[in-house]
Amino acid sequence: MRVLVVEDEAFLAEMIAEGLRRDALAVDIAADGLEALRKMQLGEYDVLVLDRDLPGMHGDDVCRRVVEQRLMTRVLMLTAAGTVRDRVEGLGLGADDYLAKPFAYDELLARVLALGRRARPALPPVLERAGIALDTARRQASRDGRHLQLSRKEFAVLEALLRAEGAVVSGEDLIEQVWEENTSYRTNAVRVTLSKLRAKLGEPPVVETVPGSGYRIAS
Repeated sequence: MRVLVVEDEAFLAEMIAEGLRRDALAVDIAADGLEALRKMQLGEYDVLVLDRDLPGMHGDDVCRRVVEQRLMTRVLMLTAAGTVRDRVEGLGLGADDYLAKPFAYDELLARVLALGRRARPALPPVLERAGIALDTARRQASRDGRHLQLSRKEFAVLEALLRAEGAVVSGEDLIEQVWEENTSYRTNAVRVTLSKLRAKLGEPPVVETVPGSGYRIAS
């Protein structure tokens, strides 16, 4: 899942981003509304964590642009103003959810994951195929009942492959869904991560390479 955090307080933006990355999400940061729109033109995001009170272009205007362009991106609006009227105004702009500052990180994560599931066709919280079970809410994975100790990138790659439901996922799509935009070695990282993931999944092999196309989970 790809997330764009739009927050002008650098410390808070980094704190949110690092937390979400530890939970296997690919996260980019924008410091203002205009930078957020530029990033959204270059890549697709499942969830936009959007501070309402931004310098330059206000968060309300960013939210309006997302709605006007009919993007699949879901918007979680953050603000220091947490009255009922403020929440109603934020949701009225087209935001999908609203969270007042200060907030608990666990609640932010739960809301981001819930919105991420709504950014695509509905899928069950536990993804299963070829003996693999991936619990996206608890961030746990197993194969044939054997617990898998996965890194956050391995978990994210496995989730992307399982969400494809047997369809081929290209290396470029994996990069887009799993790696942050400022990762310079992403192409090699896909190969390395897949190699480690295959080793942890064990025998018989379940992640297939489709020459010239990408990767898929065998049925």
